[in-house]
Amino acid sequence: MRASRLLSTLLLLQTRGRLTAQQIADELEVSVRTVYRDIEALSASGVPVYADRGPAGGFQLLDGYRTSLTGLTTDEAAALFLAGSGATAGDLGLGPTLEAARLKLLASLPAEQRSMAGRIQERVHVDAPGWFRDPEAPPHLDAVATAVWEQRRIDIRYRKWDQTPVERTLDPLGLVLKGTAWYLIARGRSRVNGYRISRIDEVAVRDEAFERPADFDLRRYWLEWSDRLQQTLYSGGSATVRLAPRAARMWWMLGPVAERALRETGEPDGDGWLRVVMPIESFEHARIDLGRFGPDVEVLEPPELRELMRATAEETLRRYNAS
Repeated sequence: MRASRLLSTLLLLQTRGRLTAQQIADELEVSVRTVYRDIEALSASGVPVYADRGPAGGFQLLDGYRTSLTGLTTDEAAALFLAGSGATAGDLGLGPTLEAARLKLLASLPAEQRSMAGRIQERVHVDAPGWFRDPEAPPHLDAVATAVWEQRRIDIRYRKWDQTPVERTLDPLGLVLKGTAWYLIARGRSRVNGYRISRIDEVAVRDEAFERPADFDLRRYWLEWSDRLQQTLYSGGSATVRLAPRAARMWWMLGPVAERALRETGEPDGDGWLRVVMPIESFEHARIDLGRFGPDVEVLEPPELRELMRATAEETLRRYNAS
């Protein structure tokens, strides 16, 4: 622990120049007394660190001294500091590790590349979750992540999409953050599958380890699994609808599949309405989704869905008239 802190102190001085003991203590979340002890330890080990006294004083390294770590091109350094999410690392308990890695990376870069990385951080911030959606904070994410890192088998109690509870014994192979939702990719008794972590009600991490499949590719599996999931979700056929301009502007609320259908539509008719053919999960899902837009959406086909929408509108009208 102390060795890691000493290295962090050294890298802070190398990347930021002169720092006061209080500034170092704030960065590393230690006491000022601990900083003084660490500075003494660095000096005793041969690191040329010295102190300037007075209001503008602080600790700094002798000019020209730097650690020698691996280097990166300017574009590679910029990409690394643009990518990655501190919030994501924090969810997995890796926040301090990520910051330490970034600090080591900064210290390893020549001055020009270090300046580029700094400008990237100052000018670009990546906030991945979409608007009006709070990131999920599954209560069992820490335990699941631990099992993934340590390759330990887990027992879970899980709620399927229809809320049916099931129990599974799994070999956790990887984690995926899709938008604001965390998924576990794990091998069960017969196959690999995906599990939304927010629907895990209980988890127990066993002492028992498992052998990770040598040929398993998390990214490739996720792409294939999510494609299969989407095809399963939208297995209810399709619906042909007319959209008023106001509904078209708010169509993004129905998700990427509906947005894609809207982009593939033709020109609006004389009234400015668009004719869209979109895949649906089921008549009931379509009734709820399209009902959000009220009179700004008209279902043309299939007739069963059109009748369902008409009956819903009549029931709504009766309810309001009764009150």
